[in-house]
Amino acid sequence: MQLEYFLLIAAALFCIGIYGLVTSRNAIRVLMSIELLLNAVNLNLIAFSNYLDPSEIRGQVFGVFVITIAAAESAVGLAIVLSIYRNRDTVDMEQFNLLKW
Repeated sequence: MQLEYFLLIAAALFCIGIYGLVTSRNAIRVLMSIELLLNAVNLNLIAFSNYLDPSEIRGQVFGVFVITIAAAESAVGLAIVLSIYRNRDTVDMEQFNLLKW
């Protein structure tokens, strides 16, 4: 397949992630949108690595690092959301006023 197809799919994923990040008020949806953004970046890394130098696996190695960071981010983010839900009984981001006295 050509590089342009991978770039179009990655751009679509990135746009969906940005849209979900900007418009969503639910914390779980925000975390899912961040995961979409990271997956779009991952797809770009692997596509460019395969296109520019197919014999090297540098893009795939960076892709594994991105997947690892995304897994850690989602675990920590989900733990924070569950903690807030236990205390506030909501995951609506408009009602998170934890920094106010």
